Amino acid sequence: MRIQNSDTEVEEKTLTLEEVLAGLKESHRLILWNDNFNTFEHVIHCMMKYLDYTEAQSEKIAWKVHTEGKCAVLEGSFTDMEIYRKILQQEGLTVSVD
Repeated sequence: MRIQNSDTEVEEKTLTLEEVLAGLKESHRLILWNDNFNTFEHVIHCMMKYLDYTEAQSEKIAWKVHTEGKCAVLEGSFTDMEIYRKILQQEGLTVSVD
């Protein structure tokens, strides 16, 4: 849609609600959720392989997810968190971006 004013032409872009909300926050978190089908070993393996955590850090994350139901595992831009979310979901993990 174009809006014309006396001497200026402005192009208007429609954004989704997700795009607007994502732009409001500077930092987003990748949340790993507890589920009933991934093993501790698989979660630990994925944290080490994709997020570069040590084995001890990965074990701590796995236990936190198991006992508290979720754990923030990474923080950064919305775009970066979406990339990691997709990677971890392909590995079968339950993740979301906050």
